[in-house]
Amino acid sequence: MPRTETQRLADLNSTLSRAVRGFRPPESLTVDEWADRYRRLSPEASAEAGPWRTSRTPYLAEPMRAFTDPRVRKVVIVAGSQIGKTECELNCLAYLMDQDPGTVLFVQPTIEDAKKFSRLRVEPMIRDCPRLRRKVRDAERGRQGAKTVLQKTFPGGMLMMTGSNVASALASTPARYIIGDERDRWAVSAGREGDPWKLAEARQTTFYNAKAIEVSTPTVKGASNIETAFAGGTQERWVTRCPECGEWHDIDFDQIRFDSECDRVNGRKVYRLKGEPMWCCPSCGCLSSERAMREAPSRWRADNPAALASARVRSFWLNAFCSPWTSWSSICLDFLESKDDPQRLQVVYNTLFGRLWEDRGDLVSDDEMMARREDYGERPDGTPVELPDGALVVTVGVDTQDTRLEYEVVAHGRWGETWGLEKGVIAGRPDSDEVWERLDGVVAHVWRRRDGRGVRASVTCVDSGGHYTQEVYERCRQRQPGRVFAIKGKGGEGVPFVAVPTRVAIRDKRRTCWLYTVGVDAGKSQIMNALKVQEPGPRYCHFPRGRGYDEAYFAGLLSERLVLSKTSTGSRWRWEKIPGHERNEALDCRNYALAALAILNPDWDALERQMSGEAGAGAPRGRHRRRKTRRSAADEW
Repeated sequence: MPRTETQRLADLNSTLSRAVRGFRPPESLTVDEWADRYRRLSPEASAEAGPWRTSRTPYLAEPMRAFTDPRVRKVVIVAGSQIGKTECELNCLAYLMDQDPGTVLFVQPTIEDAKKFSRLRVEPMIRDCPRLRRKVRDAERGRQGAKTVLQKTFPGGMLMMTGSNVASALASTPARYIIGDERDRWAVSAGREGDPWKLAEARQTTFYNAKAIEVSTPTVKGASNIETAFAGGTQERWVTRCPECGEWHDIDFDQIRFDSECDRVNGRKVYRLKGEPMWCCPSCGCLSSERAMREAPSRWRADNPAALASARVRSFWLNAFCSPWTSWSSICLDFLESKDDPQRLQVVYNTLFGRLWEDRGDLVSDDEMMARREDYGERPDGTPVELPDGALVVTVGVDTQDTRLEYEVVAHGRWGETWGLEKGVIAGRPDSDEVWERLDGVVAHVWRRRDGRGVRASVTCVDSGGHYTQEVYERCRQRQPGRVFAIKGKGGEGVPFVAVPTRVAIRDKRRTCWLYTVGVDAGKSQIMNALKVQEPGPRYCHFPRGRGYDEAYFAGLLSERLVLSKTSTGSRWRWEKIPGHERNEALDCRNYALAALAILNPDWDALERQMSGEAGAGAPRGRHRRRKTRRSAADEW
């Protein structure tokens, strides 16, 4: 039977439509609109299987819209658990498969994670979404057509899933899209080829319309890749309007108020909350319930909006207090049950509070030390007390840097109690006269007590390490009558805090200078143990408000921790810097000020008698030791 003209045209149109289907422009939809229309949640991965509803997690709407924003090249999401960040990634993946195809590189921490993610999250999503099920197929490999879970093909593109430790997959194929999941768990280096994220980004060089998504739960402060990525973007926080005063704030654990009680059941602590947790507004101090805060208006607030134009990066930070699946009561109970175990507490900080963890072992935190600061009082004339009661000796520790001298003036009482008096910086090269003249002013300053009596610094220790060793020797030799001594720090176990001084030659060896060797590890242990003391008295550390004792000071003072490391000859304890605390000058200055006290070796009984019975400014003198032949620096006083 001959075919009619109409039938022949219908066959031709059917053939051509399949050929040009890939040229169809994407619908005018953002990712969240596409997900609301087409996406279905799989029962394997969601407790609320069925159609996706962005209204359930309104805080995810803006990150998804940023993916289709032509001004944005990269989206960064820092979020705790049970917030929906993985579903946000999957929505973006599904959108580009259906609407704007291209080669996608989806990177997990390891290749095993990638296989698991493909089987448990990607394949169920494709199966339950009709628009994807018709398009996406497994890529075939080998002569026998064996299928792989790590590669999916769709019209106009391909999905490749791999691990951050597989250099060949990261550096081989050009990719328009990169999605990086759990970025903080990635390998430090992909084999020997360097940072995995940089390798992956290099695959996007030829694409003018490239997009990247970087997602992770935060981990350790200073060692978190997602923290760095967030800082390079718009730095947006999900803020809620206070029902009482109308100010906008992000809901943080520090503003959550709750009462609890604890019982022991079979030897274990069991916590219960008394009433519901409340949020305390930082602006007005009013308390609001969880329900009131969930019903209040919320929005994203950018702290660095200029990054959108300059870096084309939008970054978002979320915690579990905004999650519809996590109650505030459960978060508070998780905190109570974990607060005595640092490892469990880190999980709470990272996954629920959405905070970076500072790994300090059992040391106090910067915030605790800031809260410890106090006023030393006022004298009858209204001027501030510089030297508190109980402080008998003043010493100075000086750390030498190429562009400055950093110093701390510390007062000491009996039984190891200390008072910080001043932390300062003298800018300038250590070989200039001006720098040392300003240090002379610090050393000669008279610190006044409440009754008007004053004390000058007894001993000053100046670090001679670095690039200005000979200059430090020369300047300290000139100031030896003022008890300013050069020191050299020496690390390691078993090194005494202060050893007998030795004479060292200066430049042409015709002059010499006294040099003290300081066991810095012993001093650090002494400082850290003292910082743990909670009650004023023996070994307690006092710090004033102002006078240089700011956040930067305490970050430096608490910049190191003692760890047990394994070597070829066994195990040994050593001090290492805590991630995020790279500047340790404050710790060194305090160490050298304590070494100055050890050099002085004061007679505390005599000092107490002097302070109680004699007026006038002066520097306490140390105990002299008789020597028949050699003379020490103390004898030269």
